[in-house]
Amino acid sequence: MTTHADLKKHAELFDRMAGTVGLDLEEEAVAGNLRFDEIAEAVLRCSRCGGVGACRKWLAKGLRPGAEAPDFCRNRDLLGYLNEQQA
Repeated sequence: MTTHADLKKHAELFDRMAGTVGLDLEEEAVAGNLRFDEIAEAVLRCSRCGGVGACRKWLAKGLRPGAEAPDFCRNRDLLGYLNEQQA
């Protein structure tokens, strides 16, 4: 069962992953590019990932605006799509 603490942790990881590849989720939502239900689904996808350690290690390497999220990221396609929309 996913707890509130788990969801909070994965919401932070998803937000950090987006920021690392140059996206601001709040801006994407305000611009209408990302709906609340899509954010909720992305957090749930993230919570089902077993690669939290690898994710944190990847994030620790710093900003990579315009880069793709790593292959193991369950939100890679969504983040890639949002980055394409910025181009």
